[in-house]
Amino acid sequence: MQELDLPDEVSKSGRNLLKLIIWIVAYVALSIFFNIYLPSFLGAFAETYQKYLPYLNMGLLLGLGYLMISALANVMYWNLRLKYPHSTAQVVRNVVKLVGVGGLIAAVAGGSAGGAAGVALGGFIGMVIGFATQKVLGQAIAGLFLLVMRPFKIGDRVAVSGEEGVVQNITTFFTVLEKDGGELALIPNNNVIGGKINIKKTETNKSE
Repeated sequence: MQELDLPDEVSKSGRNLLKLIIWIVAYVALSIFFNIYLPSFLGAFAETYQKYLPYLNMGLLLGLGYLMISALANVMYWNLRLKYPHSTAQVVRNVVKLVGVGGLIAAVAGGSAGGAAGVALGGFIGMVIGFATQKVLGQAIAGLFLLVMRPFKIGDRVAVSGEEGVVQNITTFFTVLEKDGGELALIPNNNVIGGKINIKKTETNKSE
């Protein structure tokens, strides 16, 4: 595992937290400016401006919303890196981004319709995104469980989902095995969590 430079990790976590705060403050400030203060200065153009204001708000939410989600994901990543390896922290960062972007799209879709229709549309879009990303999120969360619970580790020889080999990597979505012939088998993490795992005894296992 890569050695950590603790002060550097803490510094990166702090910088990303500061970015998150800046993006939140920027979103609130710009929303207040565009929705409250700017119309009062436009005079005769205020009515025309109001027609385009919802689109401006959606663009603001999409742009700064994504920056906030990315900053939050990075804060979680660098905090987890203080205790866990890169692979574990990366899984959490990816899951946060997937869920955050899905929620952001649902919020924008709902806001574009407005009122009760907006709530219904937002809920519908949220369900569509949920179904569309169910397998992806399932694999990512399963990868997180594998990295936290550690039923096996990199270098172990395992048999899982009908494949046998040495664990080369555990990524966000796949567990990578190197088979005896040298070929790599990429097994979806939800298949690993949901199936039987046989861990073969090796000289390394025995010495530990």
